Amino acid sequence: MSYGNQPGGPGGYQPPGEGYGPPPGGGYGPPGGYGMPPTPPDNHLVPAILTTLFCCLPFGIVSIVKSSQVNSKWAAGDYQGAMQASEEAKTWWKRALIAGIIWAVLLVIIYVVFFVILLAAVPPAPSYDY
Repeated sequence: MSYGNQPGGPGGYQPPGEGYGPPPGGGYGPPGGYGMPPTPPDNHLVPAILTTLFCCLPFGIVSIVKSSQVNSKWAAGDYQGAMQASEEAKTWWKRALIAGIIWAVLLVIIYVVFFVILLAAVPPAPSYDY
């Protein structure tokens, strides 16, 4: 028993476009919000480690902690938190680098002043006239 004209049946109608397949032009695109996720931000781990070793230990440690949070937040889906941690890691390793440079310049100035004072305090060598 048939109720009216059924698609594809005997004496039935065919829908326009010969069926319900994908539209002309290659089919459907991916749904919104899907596809390849964006690349994670740089975690700045290498400069964080280098500035910790060679410049300023306290600021470098903060930078390492922040840079280690980038990948874990990205994997958890907290993209905004990962980007913020990346920017904070970059800020802290730059602070460590600047503090290390300032410390090195101050150390050179202290050594120069120390040796100038030391040389001024040494009496001149006696001269022997024959």
